[in-house]
Amino acid sequence: MRALDLLPGYNCGRCGYPNCRTFAFALKEGKNVDDCPLLGQERYAANREELQKLVLEGAPGTFQGLVGGLTGDVLLGPLPGEPSCREDIYPFDRDVRARPGEQITYRPLGCPIVHFGHVLEVNHSILTIHLNGPLNRLGENDYRPLELGICQIAAFEGVVLNDRILEVGETVRFIPHQCMMQKVHSGVVVRSEGDQVRIEGIDLKVW
Repeated sequence: MRALDLLPGYNCGRCGYPNCRTFAFALKEGKNVDDCPLLGQERYAANREELQKLVLEGAPGTFQGLVGGLTGDVLLGPLPGEPSCREDIYPFDRDVRARPGEQITYRPLGCPIVHFGHVLEVNHSILTIHLNGPLNRLGENDYRPLELGICQIAAFEGVVLNDRILEVGETVRFIPHQCMMQKVHSGVVVRSEGDQVRIEGIDLKVW
């Protein structure tokens, strides 16, 4: 498999998969190349570029989610230079206050998975975050994220990774590249500038 040949081959698990072979298969299903942190090193720059081409060339018209047998139209990746899609969340517990720069943990309404994130902005109780997962904190004994409880997902911002132009007002099914379950989400496009989009009205119960 060409994708496997291009990966570093350390089987370190930092991508969230047990080994490089599993991650290579995930790339074929639309997983983001940048989920392998080692590919960000200069010595792997050419490998990363070729892997990105392989992912895009192999991207089908729709994408099969791993939950519910649903298909998505769009793979949503991070904005340039960022580690994950931007996500706007609204905590239901009004007594818990998060600040920019703080590490958090929460569970999206309608999702069984606990998420880990980093707060970028706070605007009228809406938190804009990056997901980072617990693996990047392994070995840090003082890591104590703020627990927010259940949160409503309000919006995603990111880059469309497959060959698809989205129109403002369009309802779209999409898979965020960082979603551990590769679950199809849906929402309404409220901003579309080239391949960069903002999707609001997020629904995890795609009908």
